[in-house]
Amino acid sequence: MDEVLIGSVIASTLRVTTPLLLAALAGLLSERSGVVDLGLEGKMLSAAFAAAAVGALTGSTLLAVGAALLVACAWSLVHGFACVSHRGDQVVSGVAINMVSAGLTVVLGIAWFAQGGQTPPVSPEVRLHGLVPAFAEPAEGQWFASVFGHGLLSHNGLVYAAFALVFAVWYFLERTRPGLRLRAVGENPAMVEAAGVSVKGLRYGALLLNGLLCGLAGSYLTLAQNASFAPNMTAGRGYIALAAMIFGKWKPLPTAAACLLFGFLDAVAIRLQGVKLPGVGEVPVQAIQALPYLLTVILLAGFIGQALAPKALGRPYVKER
Repeated sequence: MDEVLIGSVIASTLRVTTPLLLAALAGLLSERSGVVDLGLEGKMLSAAFAAAAVGALTGSTLLAVGAALLVACAWSLVHGFACVSHRGDQVVSGVAINMVSAGLTVVLGIAWFAQGGQTPPVSPEVRLHGLVPAFAEPAEGQWFASVFGHGLLSHNGLVYAAFALVFAVWYFLERTRPGLRLRAVGENPAMVEAAGVSVKGLRYGALLLNGLLCGLAGSYLTLAQNASFAPNMTAGRGYIALAAMIFGKWKPLPTAAACLLFGFLDAVAIRLQGVKLPGVGEVPVQAIQALPYLLTVILLAGFIGQALAPKALGRPYVKER
């Protein structure tokens, strides 16, 4: 394998991993507080639409990202209102967010832009660009420029921020008082309440952090990975992020490793399109595109070991009188 191909696979892996990693960290924070969040897919989709629509209309990257964060946080508050304040079914609420987002983004896209649910392309000035443009394309015969330059150094700031957030979330959960309280509320909310700390407050705080990360993931899809919004463009990334979180056993570093695994498989699948394999021939595109989802099923079916979820996960808390 030459250095150009290695650099391209590394670059594709990091690009594909970024939204998965942000969404997986969002789900991790929510579920460590005891709130199941199946609505990652819907939050990402709504945030992607908001970023693309506002970016296309205003020409401002800051406003586009801000709109994505606002929409995703609003969905998190809706989820919290249904499940934390009123003790509704957390799975049903998350699925409802996904269904409403899938339909609402298409309806608004048709009503506002009349392009079949799509948004106009975001101008190059609004898009997120690589930090080192000189390494944007790999160069043959130049190992450093291809592998390290194009593979590792050609990405926009949000890619590096996503990986930095892995360590930030780990430090928050393991070394800070609010993080330890958030973990405690996912294990024994009654004990946290007895210590004089609001269970609802901690869970709402976790959901807001969840919304911020989902907003970043959605904005990345339309401001960095694609030029515009398309219906259902998340294509199951929210569910893959949940699988990565479970595979990582609700811990930031193993979750990041699982996201990299999914990202690598997706990057390799892209490279295999149109390639003839010895003894097999040209692999159908549909089979290659299904590889990440097949891996999700295999891992969750029995190759992840014993994954112990937080003890209070999915259980509405009722304050004792």
